[in-house]
Amino acid sequence: MARFRFPMENILNMKMKLEEQAKNEYAHANARLLAEQEKLELLQKRLEDAKEKLKMILKEELSVVEIRRREDAVEVIKMYVMQQLLTVKRCEKEVEVARDKLTEAMKERKTFEKLREKAFEAFLIEEQKAEQKEVDELVSYKYGAKTKNA
Repeated sequence: MARFRFPMENILNMKMKLEEQAKNEYAHANARLLAEQEKLELLQKRLEDAKEKLKMILKEELSVVEIRRREDAVEVIKMYVMQQLLTVKRCEKEVEVARDKLTEAMKERKTFEKLREKAFEAFLIEEQKAEQKEVDELVSYKYGAKTKNA
């Protein structure tokens, strides 16, 4: 039996490598998104703590300087939260782009795998035909040899 050789094997291998690279990029983007979301949660907790401290100072003291300092701290943390929200949105877009890239790479790989499967099926059919031809020739030869001897 002859050996099967897929003519586009190099392309299929390249598509597999591209898919692996896309998986790695997606994992990296997703990890970054999770890290940025964690930072956002920490900032939001910090904002809540700063608001609580401001409320406590408003109830306890009437020191204008301390109240103003706490209000400024709350505003600064709000600004950080807004910046972090933008960063999280950007990371979400990067994850979406990486997911789309991965999906496309998977589709391309599957397409070439299907082509390889179809080529292999055609190869098997050709091999069966060749084998059947050999059997037919052998049977014809044996039949011809028997009629000569008889």
